[in-house]
Amino acid sequence: MSFLPRPRRKRNATSLADSTVPEKAPYAPSPVSAGAGGIAAGGEIKASALGDNSQVMYVEHQYMAQPATPVQWPMVVGTVPGLASAFQPRDGLRRVVNEARGHSHSVILASDNPAAVLSAPGPPATAQVMSGGGGVGKSQLAAAYAREAISGSADLVLWTPAHDVQQVLTLYAQAALLVQAPGRTGQDLETDARAFMTWLAATDRRWLVVLDDLTDPDAIEPWWPDSHRGSGWTLATTRMKDPRLTGGGRTRIDVDVYTPAEATTYLTARLTHDRKGHLLDDQAPALAEALGYLPLALGHAAAYMLRENATCSAYLHQFTDRAARLDELLPRWADTEGYGRHITTTLLLALDATDRDPHGPLARATLHITALLDPAGHPTSLWHTPALTTYLAQHQPTAPPRRKRWLRRHTTQPTPVTSGDAEAALRLLDRYGLITYDTSAGNYRAVRIHALTARAVRETTFQDQQSAVAAAAAAANALYYIWPDLDQTQRELAGVLRANTDSLTAHAQDHLWTPDSHPVLRLAGMSLLNANLHSAATAYWGDMVAECERLLGEDHPDTLIARGNLASSYWQAGRISEAIDLLERVVADNERLLGEDHPDTLIDRSNLAVFYGQTGRTGEAIAIKERVVAERERLLGEDHPDTLIARGNLAASYRQAGRIGEAIDLLERVVAERERLLGEDHPDTLVDRSNLAASFRQAGRTGEAIVIEERVVADHERLLGKDHPNTLIARALLAASYGQAGRTGEAIVIEERVVADRARLLGEDHPDTLMARGNLAASYRQAGRIGEAIDLLERVVAERERLLGEDHPDTLAARRAQASALVKLAVDNPKLF
Repeated sequence: MSFLPRPRRKRNATSLADSTVPEKAPYAPSPVSAGAGGIAAGGEIKASALGDNSQVMYVEHQYMAQPATPVQWPMVVGTVPGLASAFQPRDGLRRVVNEARGHSHSVILASDNPAAVLSAPGPPATAQVMSGGGGVGKSQLAAAYAREAISGSADLVLWTPAHDVQQVLTLYAQAALLVQAPGRTGQDLETDARAFMTWLAATDRRWLVVLDDLTDPDAIEPWWPDSHRGSGWTLATTRMKDPRLTGGGRTRIDVDVYTPAEATTYLTARLTHDRKGHLLDDQAPALAEALGYLPLALGHAAAYMLRENATCSAYLHQFTDRAARLDELLPRWADTEGYGRHITTTLLLALDATDRDPHGPLARATLHITALLDPAGHPTSLWHTPALTTYLAQHQPTAPPRRKRWLRRHTTQPTPVTSGDAEAALRLLDRYGLITYDTSAGNYRAVRIHALTARAVRETTFQDQQSAVAAAAAAANALYYIWPDLDQTQRELAGVLRANTDSLTAHAQDHLWTPDSHPVLRLAGMSLLNANLHSAATAYWGDMVAECERLLGEDHPDTLIARGNLASSYWQAGRISEAIDLLERVVADNERLLGEDHPDTLIDRSNLAVFYGQTGRTGEAIAIKERVVAERERLLGEDHPDTLIARGNLAASYRQAGRIGEAIDLLERVVAERERLLGEDHPDTLVDRSNLAASFRQAGRTGEAIVIEERVVADHERLLGKDHPNTLIARALLAASYGQAGRTGEAIVIEERVVADRARLLGEDHPDTLMARGNLAASYRQAGRIGEAIDLLERVVAERERLLGEDHPDTLAARRAQASALVKLAVDNPKLF
């Protein structure tokens, strides 16, 4: 399979960083945690972001929480679908939903419909799960509730596709930042999602969370919202009737097709709304019955009738005739969905009509692509890519023959297709009700299709397997093209792209593996690592390794890359020994198959050194890093960015081994080269300058460290803002140097500010906040304020025991600091004991 070139994209492999500078390989997640660290024995500052091996993380490599601004209420998170024309309120069904909710939850929604707010005896359910077959209108009913909440008294409405739990986490994490939930990090999706869950449970704000199209009860189980104060409500939709979806305060509500009266009312309202009431005739009830009273099929039919000016009788005749001929494509026994034949028939009738439009051939090809992607939606920008405009051009009628005199024969020229043509095709499909095309600004799910419609397209409209493969290749190329290089800064878009890649992979099967694995598969996996979705990343790369071995072979380069990324997933998940064992194998395989100087070999060798260094195998790490520096200087040049990164990482290991002089010499060179090549204000320059200051402090050259760190703090405040996480780290590092220089009072002033800022921005229980309190306690002790130090350490110990467990290393370190402070207090004040 071929794919179109994409700007700025390089090798598909993971590259990690140790406590200095992250490797700048493509797709590389930055594992540096600015909040690592705490209090060591005796209350000294531990080697960490606040200690000798400190590191300020790259702004461009990590998603950062933005400076706190007042929360804007009310807010909507996610894309709430619009209501269909002539939407039927379905009062009887709403009555069942509201009775299940109970009266204490009715205050969330303000509806003009008397049936929308009802009281019911007994305790209210915390969530309702609307269960029913495809196309029966579950999502539309949920959208009606969501829109009533938005226009009513709800403070927060969140809508998320739920067929993939990663999308749920992405929207939860986005909401955590928007509501400024305590404990949010801006870096770790799962942590932020949990922070949002905690906020939902505790808040008095009125909220509604909609989980649309649940497919995996086990995966979603930990992510059901709860409301301890009774101010929130969860509504879910699903095709399943699984008992795992009920219990825990959840109630299942069965949703069926329209009643005959609702179906006829829908047709009447839909046609008369568009001033086409003359299309109604005495066959309207018969047409509704023929369509199985299915809302989705009725929507297809009404759109066709409006566009083609067809009466109910005329459409019923065409539908009956088309359905009779459908047995060749979809026998009745194959209709496992129950309503597949109704949808397929209305789909084929609509496509027959679109074919008569000038954009008809493009519309059919556009529908093929859309049916392979996530039904919940994809961005319009996908249709601006060369991949899809080229694909559509191949389905455009050819231009008239043009005679070339010197060849004396007729040739045909393909008619070019623009992004405007593609959007015209999308609008045509939207007018016939086959897709939803929502062009509102910032909508990453602008193009949506019902899953039942998509299935009908895949099963009945592709001419042959070759055409299906061509569509899959074009869709994969387009996803690859629009994927941002730093997708962790665009969480919602990254989640949408991952979901679309998953859907495409499921439908394309092995066709994305010829002759090699398509690079979009690796982008999706790297996106999981970037988002710190450890469990999902480990499962994804485990599957990738298995597929690479099955389809490409044990020694294929893509297999080696997948194994390296699986090792990174193990590392992120805390499976350290497995990560090292696997990466050692990858390095050996790279050296054997690709050669010792191959870029992939250098990256994996450098990553292995990171693993070694962070597990205390400093000597082995230094030996590898020295080799990597020499090889990069020889192969890439003295000034290449990767060479500078390698030198910075080597300096970190020198510091770790106590070889401070060598670390300083190397970092002074790196800083000078950064300033010359990137400029004094570049984030990489600030990182290396901070690392140089930390080396000075470790060498006892505290005065020089303070001069640099005061400059770094000023630069961060000027460039990033006073509340930026990197600015807080820079202040904490300066406080550490002040403390070491005996300027304890100045250190305490800064650390008290850091504690307050972290509690305000990240939450009282965030690890970085606890670390800041521990460091403040160490300064209190240094200043002789033993009682305040002990009070603060008691709080840190209690919170770490609660959050991390009694045996966690950070908990043990805090206990040791507490014990040391108590000993100091006893020595200085023996009468107290």
